[in-house]
Amino acid sequence: MKKNVLIIGAGGVAQVVAHKCAQNNDVLGDITIASRTLEKCEAIVASVREKNALKVDGKLEAHALDAMDVEATKALITKTGAQIVINVGSPFLNMSVMSACIETGAAYIDTAIHEDPMKICETPPWYANYEWKRREECEKAGVTAILGAGFDPGVVNAYAKLAYDEYFDKIESIDIVDINAGDHGRYFATNFDPEINFREFTGQVWTWQNNEWTSNKMFEVGKEWDLPVVGKRKAYLTGHDEVHSLSHILKVPTVRFWMGFGDHYINVFTVLKNLGLLSEQPVLTAEGQEVIPLKVVKAVLPDPGSLAPDYTGKTCIGDLVKGVKDGKEREVFIYNVADHKEAFEEVGSQGISYTAGVPAVAAAMLIATGEWDVKKMANVEELPAQPFLGLLNKIGLPTRIKDENGDRALEF
Repeated sequence: MKKNVLIIGAGGVAQVVAHKCAQNNDVLGDITIASRTLEKCEAIVASVREKNALKVDGKLEAHALDAMDVEATKALITKTGAQIVINVGSPFLNMSVMSACIETGAAYIDTAIHEDPMKICETPPWYANYEWKRREECEKAGVTAILGAGFDPGVVNAYAKLAYDEYFDKIESIDIVDINAGDHGRYFATNFDPEINFREFTGQVWTWQNNEWTSNKMFEVGKEWDLPVVGKRKAYLTGHDEVHSLSHILKVPTVRFWMGFGDHYINVFTVLKNLGLLSEQPVLTAEGQEVIPLKVVKAVLPDPGSLAPDYTGKTCIGDLVKGVKDGKEREVFIYNVADHKEAFEEVGSQGISYTAGVPAVAAAMLIATGEWDVKKMANVEELPAQPFLGLLNKIGLPTRIKDENGDRALEF
């Protein structure tokens, strides 16, 4: 049984992870939060203590750490006795943090695919560019590395696995739909790190259709979806992490990801992109200063964590799965609805951070108890879905299903 958690990152998702680890520290043990900015880590510790979130007495500490420094990360893992590392920092950190885990024997969890800061929308399949190249290294070291254990990727991968195992004999397509019907009241803001958010949408959109990679431009293909609770919403075909693993691991002919966007977001995004302000390449100002436009935009936009107090409305994220069962065509929608205000009241973060952070803690708990301590690298769809979804039902992200038998909660 593994215990003691090191959380890397100090943004909105890290705050959710810290609160949820505290609520379950009888299973997870000591909690350490580390990032480059010590003050942000200390603020999270203070918020956890303010809400008396610790289930039992235990350590809750903040540390400064440059997680790109493998030796420093190894030293902190050793110093804190952390046997589980939850990486919710920038995706640029993934390979460095994974190296530290492999060399110390700590289990590794992340919520998004690794990115090279100088490359946008690399050629698919993305996991094969970085993470999957280290499968043998993880297995040889006996280190559990769970990739993409947020919501999307993460929970939606588990929904696909559940459908694959229990609801279909053959799956023809999986459409992952992510709708945020909330309102933060700001003129323009992103729900997570603006740099990472924009990078997702400035390159090609890669989807897996009819057993081959298909490329589109962002906002080129849109569709109106009618979903539970949030109703009719426009979503656009978007490249996303889970498309790359689900297409490879479950061998489904068509896997697509759709994200909801309002006209205002699209208009502002388009202007920024056309002006070159979303470029990751450095430019020289008239004063002779070298700046990266994307980082300047990030600096002037609201911190995503600051949106939480005023956020209202709900999210709906799920998998529409089509295929055949017992010789008959069928479709099911497996999904979750989260509430921004409820998330803030519980953990001080908005719903997008909540849906990303809670699953990472569930994954950590399953590693701690041994159910997911597989001692090798795995994407979520390679692991048993029921323990994960059952635990999420208990700690804040209940699963529902809509099919020919109606719309109902799923119990595990």
